[in-house]
Amino acid sequence: MVHSVDSSEKAIELNNQNVALNFPSANHEAYCEDVFQFLNHIDNKYDLIILDPPAFAKHQDALSNALKGYKRLNAKAISKIRPGGILFTFSCSQIVNKELFRQAVFSAAAIAKRNVRILHQLTQPPDHPINIYHPEGEYLKGLVLYVE
Repeated sequence: MVHSVDSSEKAIELNNQNVALNFPSANHEAYCEDVFQFLNHIDNKYDLIILDPPAFAKHQDALSNALKGYKRLNAKAISKIRPGGILFTFSCSQIVNKELFRQAVFSAAAIAKRNVRILHQLTQPPDHPINIYHPEGEYLKGLVLYVE
C-alpha cells in the first residue's frame, strides 16, 4: 500500500490523476492533510518514508526557519518509521547547502534518539548542471537513510 500526503487539495487531485494514468491497478491512497498531523498517527506503520517538501527557504532571511523545518520534519519521520526502515529525505532549497541539510538531518536523528546510517547521498541529475560560479545552483539534495 502506498500513501501520498500533501496539504494541497490540488496536489492530491493531480497525484490521484497521475497514479490512475500510470499505475491503474496500484494500491494507493492519498490524504489531504498536514504532514506533521499525518505522521503523528503512524507509529511503526511504514518501513519506507519519502520526504520531499517544498523549498522551505527561498531567500537568506528564511534560512534559520528552513533548517528548523527540515529538522522538525525529519525528527518526526525518524521517530515514527519502523526499526530497519528506509527514509528518503530531500531538500530543494537553494540557500540550504548539502552540509547544512545533513546537519539538520543528523540533529533530527539525535532528537528522535534513533541510530541512523546514510546508505546513499543524492544530488540533482545531469540535466540540472551546476555552474561553478553559482554553487547555489546545486539546490537538489537528498539522503537515503537506514533507521535502526
